[in-house]
Amino acid sequence: MKKIGRLCVITDTSVQKKYSHYEITKMAIKGGADVIQLRDKSLPTGELIETAIKIKKLCSKHKVLFIINDRVDIALISKADGVHLGKQDISIKDTRKLLGKNKIIGGTAHSLKEAIKREKEGADYIGFGHIYPTESKLKKAKPKGINYLKRVVKKVKIPVLAIGGINQVNIKDVICTGVHGAAVIGAVVKSTSPVKAVKKLRNAIYE
Repeated sequence: MKKIGRLCVITDTSVQKKYSHYEITKMAIKGGADVIQLRDKSLPTGELIETAIKIKKLCSKHKVLFIINDRVDIALISKADGVHLGKQDISIKDTRKLLGKNKIIGGTAHSLKEAIKREKEGADYIGFGHIYPTESKLKKAKPKGINYLKRVVKKVKIPVLAIGGINQVNIKDVICTGVHGAAVIGAVVKSTSPVKAVKKLRNAIYE
């Protein structure tokens, strides 16, 4: 099985304007994140490619996994370690054809049924959520909560990364479900000290 990191920091410049994707990456690595996911829905493709190449170099230097959200083309050009796909994106099967068997492919799931489907389709890990209320995306659905997360963790064999409203206060409850790890956005990028925030999250996961 491919090695999937347990603390994923998703770079986001829409929920905050203080830090760039590269600056978030730098601070997240310093704090001990083992996966960086570059996510930007609005940046022009040329700029996104430049940003991805720059971040990939930094991640490689520190032996941190680098995942691109949605954009298989950017993942190919930047030589990223993999992609994370949502429901509206290119299929896992087609992505595998493009990226090859060694790259990591993550899939989003919002229900147990979707999680099982993603596993069958060949995802290497599942990003499951949202667990708690979150401001990073407008969510119409109710948060899934800890008990539902436990059910998903029991039913799928591939690693599950919990996402959605996870912070330093609730991360221990999340990890107690047996989940592989967590993906965070606001808890880091909106923090007064992103490096310290990542360190606290990491300690809670690896304790």
